[in-house]
Amino acid sequence: MTETARIRPCAGNSTTGVAAPSRTGSAPGRLPVLGHAIPLRRRPLEFLVDLPAYGDLVEIRLGPKRAYLACHPELVRQVLLDPRTYDKGGPLFDKVRPLVGNGLFSSAWAEHRLQRRLVQPAFHPGRTASYVAVMCEEIDAVLGSWQEGRVIDLGATLHALTVRVTTRTLFSTTVGGRAVADVQHCLPIILRGIYRRMTAPVGLLERLPTPENRRFEQARRRLRAVIDETVQGCRRSGADNGDLLSTLVGARDEESGECFTDDDLRDQVMTLLIAGTETTASVVAWAFHLLSHHPEVERQLHDEADRTLDGRLPVFADLPALDYTRRLITETLRLYPPAWLLSRMVTVETELAGERLKPGETVLYSPYVLGRNPDLFPDPDRFDPDRWLPERAASVPRGAMVPFGAGSRKCIGEAFGLAEATLALAAISTRWQLRPVPGTTIRPRPEAALGTGRLCMLPQPRRFGTGPGRTSP
Repeated sequence: MTETARIRPCAGNSTTGVAAPSRTGSAPGRLPVLGHAIPLRRRPLEFLVDLPAYGDLVEIRLGPKRAYLACHPELVRQVLLDPRTYDKGGPLFDKVRPLVGNGLFSSAWAEHRLQRRLVQPAFHPGRTASYVAVMCEEIDAVLGSWQEGRVIDLGATLHALTVRVTTRTLFSTTVGGRAVADVQHCLPIILRGIYRRMTAPVGLLERLPTPENRRFEQARRRLRAVIDETVQGCRRSGADNGDLLSTLVGARDEESGECFTDDDLRDQVMTLLIAGTETTASVVAWAFHLLSHHPEVERQLHDEADRTLDGRLPVFADLPALDYTRRLITETLRLYPPAWLLSRMVTVETELAGERLKPGETVLYSPYVLGRNPDLFPDPDRFDPDRWLPERAASVPRGAMVPFGAGSRKCIGEAFGLAEATLALAAISTRWQLRPVPGTTIRPRPEAALGTGRLCMLPQPRRFGTGPGRTSP
């Protein structure tokens, strides 16, 4: 393939409202052995966002290995809705599995089907109210600790909040403070280490005895030990504490009679901890960063909070009424999706956009790239929650908005994460306005999740019915 787009015929018709995918091309700047590892490490977002100009399916190199970025939403749908042909795997996932285990996120297709059936009861809608009660308690505790004019690192604060929420919903309200502290300390180290290993062109650097590698291994061992201790304690008690872990321990598949072993449970808990903390914290942090630069959007958020909550904190029953808040989160997910780059491995010879793919080759997709594509989202850099009003959202092409994936492997915790983000955004907006510390510059940090990094903000108290340009009654 050349380094410019070339036209190939593509079978089938598109119903997405954009032209049918047909162009294939190659990313420029490939180096021997390293491939595109340097731009993927140094400026991954800029590198990836430029690739749709080269085709609907663009070849890149992960070290010496060939991979393809699906830039067209119809191709993304084709990949996500056919998990047998495009299974979890590839160089990115191959490096993740030894670190986080073979849980729901990283398991192959055949194992995933059984795991999904076993895990699904833990996310039954009937359990949501009890999870939301934990979220509200923890959010209230965090907001009560803030002081007017005292700078907070919002990113770190939200990460600590989501760690406590996820840990309590996993391990019940009886989990010890030390376990929560261990999780809170270990997870950021593990997430940074995972991303560095995923993008390394060769597997040598992570084996060197550097201080960073030693910290990573210590954090991984400690977190595994915390999980093992908790799982064994839950097994011994035999009690249903109403938490996720109790549900997983007692789960038995009706078709096969299989249940989770202790090793399986460790992998599932590790997966849920990673998926349930950094992602939600990142979305809420980005939302407040965007709000601080868009006062009209902030005013509408405050209006909804005042109208719905009347100065109190939200509860489970308020979620359906927080419609603008949910649209705001959806728009934030478009601009700054936590899962910004994901991969699938081709299992059988197949064709995608007219390109013949061989077993073992990798197909990538990027919710970040899709969300920034002007062919899919007019004026893509504009922060506009109302683009998710039903009449406008109907025009978004299928496959263009997939922050939680799609098909049978869609994120099982989507409803949990959206509820937590909605409650946090509404609760904070009811009590506080957040303003960036003067001189603060925020740039996306594309690691295991797309975070803000250090986000220093000043809390200013809000009273019911007050906001920018208003006065208290």
